[in-house]
Amino acid sequence: MRIRTDDEVYRVDAVWLGPPKATFPWRARYVAWGVGLLVFLVVLAAERRMNIGFGFFSTAWAVVITIVITRIITSKITHERPLGAVLTMWMRELTAPREKTSGTGGAAGAARLKVRSRRPMPKQKRGDGPRPGQRQKSRQPSRQQQSRAKSAQRSRQQSRQKSQRSAESARGTVPTRRTRSKEVRGVRSPARP
Repeated sequence: MRIRTDDEVYRVDAVWLGPPKATFPWRARYVAWGVGLLVFLVVLAAERRMNIGFGFFSTAWAVVITIVITRIITSKITHERPLGAVLTMWMRELTAPREKTSGTGGAAGAARLKVRSRRPMPKQKRGDGPRPGQRQKSRQPSRQQQSRAKSAQRSRQQSRQKSQRSAESARGTVPTRRTRSKEVRGVRSPARP
């Protein structure tokens, strides 16, 4: 079974063949007549802007240009895609955001770099540093820090003294098993005499 579309009905309804009993030798849709009239007025205005006078040949060329432009425009228009939809699509194509093909900026340069003679210091925490308008406290260590430093120094001295004593005793006396053996943890090896 063959189902026929109703495209022909739309085409017949949209075509004006001319006045009754004096039809034109061409078929033109109603939309084409409206578009053609607007295009003809625009072409005439463009001719006047180019200082082309109003005459037979200028008007004839305007008609030829109008027919060509109207055919191009109406070839995109169908009953499924009316003139309003084509104009909307055309406007959206013109105003759509485009991808930038050229890069912004130029060659890299050091003209804007700030050069300082002194190395930047780390910023102080809010609670540590002096507030504006207050005098800065002297940089003396607290008592607690002083006592820690002294105890660390004492422990270093004591460890040095212990190591010196053990070295002296190892030289002057009979070597013990610990100083004589060169065992590695987990591996047993005989000691040399």
